[in-house]
Amino acid sequence: MKGAERKRLRPWQWTLILVVLLGIPLAILRLGAGLGAVTNLSDLYPWGLWKAFNVVAAIGLGGAGFTTMAIVHILGLREYRPLARLAVLGAFLAYASAAVSLAIDIGRPWAIWHPIVMWNPHSVLFEVAWCLMLYTGVLVLEGSGMVFERMGWTRAQKIQHAFTIPIVIAGVVLSTLHQSSLGALFLILPGKLHALWYSPALPLHFFLSAVTVGMAAVIVLSRLANREFRAGIQPSILAELARILLCVLAVQGQIRLLDLVQRGVHGQAFGFGYEAILFQTEFLVGVVGPVFLLAFPAVRETERSLFRACLLVILGFVANRLNVTITGIEAAQGGRYLPALPEILISVLVVATAVLAFRAGVRLLKVFPSQSPAEAA
Repeated sequence: MKGAERKRLRPWQWTLILVVLLGIPLAILRLGAGLGAVTNLSDLYPWGLWKAFNVVAAIGLGGAGFTTMAIVHILGLREYRPLARLAVLGAFLAYASAAVSLAIDIGRPWAIWHPIVMWNPHSVLFEVAWCLMLYTGVLVLEGSGMVFERMGWTRAQKIQHAFTIPIVIAGVVLSTLHQSSLGALFLILPGKLHALWYSPALPLHFFLSAVTVGMAAVIVLSRLANREFRAGIQPSILAELARILLCVLAVQGQIRLLDLVQRGVHGQAFGFGYEAILFQTEFLVGVVGPVFLLAFPAVRETERSLFRACLLVILGFVANRLNVTITGIEAAQGGRYLPALPEILISVLVVATAVLAFRAGVRLLKVFPSQSPAEAA
């Protein structure tokens, strides 16, 4: 009876499947009839929801991979090792969903391979494209050990384990370049991107925010995994990681405030305008609120409270990416952008597919330390 209950799909799983069934025809329509058939994109707003949320934000969430692997293998904090495979799987799906969204978003998706052979080293987008491809490959190599273990390929698993440190170092270097270059990409918008978000320090802001949201994403995934799959990840490990998150998040917040003061726009940040309210919302939700909550040991040591605090970090991060990519340029463009309903459904389709793929990965591979080979099967 218990086995039958476990196999029975839950309401949230049926919801994800319904979203996928609704989204696939719309994605096919977009590829067949063009962007205008399903989106509100225009010459004023060529970058919409798919790039802002499914690419720019998703890549930042993929920071869970390089952050956790650097903590475990480069800093040598082996107590966080139980989180490594979970972080790699989550990061791979974040980058894979970003690649799929990019293929759906670009005007000619069949030409997505062009950066491989048509080099333009003077373009930041060229560097972003190559880092995305290379780091996705690194994530495949980092996660290949789980596949080899599942298939019983002992020799291949030993070879992969022997090259773990060089692979991790390559991943950290590529991620550092990639996350910071995403911020550098918006440096070409002086006078268009609002002063609350436009800064010469954008590459640093993007990198630090990827580090903080990466740790927050690992904690959120661990909490969900403990509930859904009985992963056995000890709350004490998450509490210790939350202490690191608190320190890095506090530093990130101070750097952003100092940057505002240095550029003389701190008065605008605490005004009552449209952009000011957006900035205040993202900063309060993503930085001030979580720092206040995580400062209390009781919050860090309680899974539910820690989950909520880290969820705020993620929400604030996503709000920041949406502000930088879309809402921060609305005043200069002279209009507002609202995604069309099919556009939203396709965006949610990509997220739902990633969630279902994550669930399948956990079912098929040994992702958690307490998971026996029989449970993985």
